[in-house]
Amino acid sequence: MANFKRSDLKLTYSWTASAENDNARITGVPDSTLLDRHEGYEVLPFLNRYLNNSTSVSTLNRLEDVLRDELPGSTRSHANVKKWLDDNFDL
Repeated sequence: MANFKRSDLKLTYSWTASAENDNARITGVPDSTLLDRHEGYEVLPFLNRYLNNSTSVSTLNRLEDVLRDELPGSTRSHANVKKWLDDNFDL
């Protein structure tokens, strides 16, 4: 797992849970969990797991752009986002 920090992210994210079922303390790995691309506490752990051992902040930042601008809105579960990235993004 990569070890990027909040300060490594280039985009602006929300860092507070707003909905009743949206808990910022839950950062688990279930593949069925839906990823909210605008919540930093969800995006950062997801990208750290996805990037595995990468130490390149530029790769992290490119993936942020891809998640925000290119990932179809209907692709939401961690498993489906990972599959889409595998199919459409070269590290």
